[in-house]
Amino acid sequence: MTLLKRLTSVLVMALAINAVAFTLQAQERTGPLRIEITEGVIEPLPFAVPDFVAENRAANDMARQIAEVVASDLSGTGLFRRIGSDAFISNITSFDSPVQYADWRAINAQALITGSVNVTAGGRVTVKFRLFDVFAGSEMGGGLQLGGTTTSWRRLAHKVADTVYSRITGEGPYFDSRVVFVSETGPKSDRRKRLAIMDYDGANPQFLTDSSSLVLAPRFSPTGDRILYTSYESGFPRIFVMNVGNVSRRALDDQQGAMSFAPRFGPDGNTVVYSLSTGGNTDIYKLNLQSGERTRLTSAPSIETAPSFSPDGRQIVFESDRSGTQQLYTMPANGGEPRRISFGTGRYGTPVWSPRGDMIAFTKQNQGRFHIGVMRTDGSEERLLTASFLDEGPSWSPNGRVIMFMRETSGAGGAPALYSVDVSGRNLRRVNTNTAASDPSWSPLLP
Repeated sequence: MTLLKRLTSVLVMALAINAVAFTLQAQERTGPLRIEITEGVIEPLPFAVPDFVAENRAANDMARQIAEVVASDLSGTGLFRRIGSDAFISNITSFDSPVQYADWRAINAQALITGSVNVTAGGRVTVKFRLFDVFAGSEMGGGLQLGGTTTSWRRLAHKVADTVYSRITGEGPYFDSRVVFVSETGPKSDRRKRLAIMDYDGANPQFLTDSSSLVLAPRFSPTGDRILYTSYESGFPRIFVMNVGNVSRRALDDQQGAMSFAPRFGPDGNTVVYSLSTGGNTDIYKLNLQSGERTRLTSAPSIETAPSFSPDGRQIVFESDRSGTQQLYTMPANGGEPRRISFGTGRYGTPVWSPRGDMIAFTKQNQGRFHIGVMRTDGSEERLLTASFLDEGPSWSPNGRVIMFMRETSGAGGAPALYSVDVSGRNLRRVNTNTAASDPSWSPLLP
C-alpha cells in the first residue's frame, strides 16, 4: 500500500463519529490525493526528518536549522506527527546513502525526508532533498535541488516543506508566504498601532510604519508586492497603498470631506474595492488604479462595507445592515442587486472569499460570543470554526486550507493575538508574534 493510500486510510479511519462530511479521492502515483475535511479528528501521519547532511563546514548549523523548519512546518498542519531523533535506528550520513527502510518501519515512520546543504564562500546555499515512502520502500518522485543566499535559508526550508506537503496531500502549498498585520503595544486604553510584516510562522518580523498614527486593515495585493491599509493620520480614515519592497506609499483616493476604509484588491491587482462614507452615507466603490476611474457599486441608506472579490473577479461579497441587522450579501462585481446569503441567528461581518472560490469566511457575533466561520458561496453549509470572547478578521492561506484571524482576551489587560485554524475547525494554534497583533492578511505564495 502506498503512502498516499495509507494517508487516505488513516484519514478515513480516524474521522470522529460526529463528523458531518468528508470527501476523499485517492489516485495512483500519477495523480495526487485530494482531501477535503469539514469536521472530524485525524490521527497525524508519522514522519521522520533527520538533520540534513552538511556538505561542508560552513553548512553545519544551517543544515540542522533547515531540517527543523521543515519539521515544524509539517507538524504545524496537524496532519503530520514528527518522530524524534532519539527513536532513530539509522543515521543519514550522505545524501546518496541507501535508505534502510526496515529501520524506519521499525519506528513506524511512514514518510522520510532527507537532505543536504552546501554553503559557498560567496554566501550561496544549495539544498537537495528527497521524500521516501517508507512502507512502500520507494522514493516519492525524484529528488529536488533549491538555491538561494544565506539570508534566505528559511525560505528554502519552507519550499522544501511545501513540496513534501503537496506530494503527500495533493493540496497546494502555503508555507512560503508572509503575513502583514497590525502590531500593537501599550495599555488597552492607549494602544499604539504599527503595520508589520512577517513570515507565515512569525519569523523575520519587520515594521512598515511608525506608531504616530492609527492604522487598520492591511491587505495584500494578488502578487504580494503592495499593501492597502487605512490610516487616521489626517484625523479621519483614509486609504493608502504601499510598495512592500521600498515602503513607499501614496493616498488611494483623495476625495475632499470623505472617509475611505475597508479596502481590498481585486484579483487583477489593478482594481480596488472599498467603502466610502460621505454625506452621512456609506457605500461600496470600485477604483481603477491606472485610470483613477471610480465607480459606485451600491446606493442605499444602509451601511455597506468590508467588500471582498471572488477569485474570478466576477462577484463581491460584503456586509450590510440593510435588513436591519448586520448580514452578508453578494453582488456582481460591476454592481447590481445584492443577494443575501447569511440567514443564521446573530450578526455577520468581515467576509472574505476563499482563494479556491468555494467558500466564504466570516466573523459572527451571537449570544455574547464571537466566531470565525465558513459557508458556501450561496450561504449554505454554514460552520463555526471557533468561539471566544472576541474572534474576528479571517484571512485565508494561499491554498485555502487554513484561516488566520485575531483573538482578543477579555478584561482590562486583554490583548489581541493572531491564531490560525484548519478549515475543518481542527488544529487551532496561536501564531508567534513579538507584540500583541491584529488584522492579519495572508500573502500569496512568494515568487
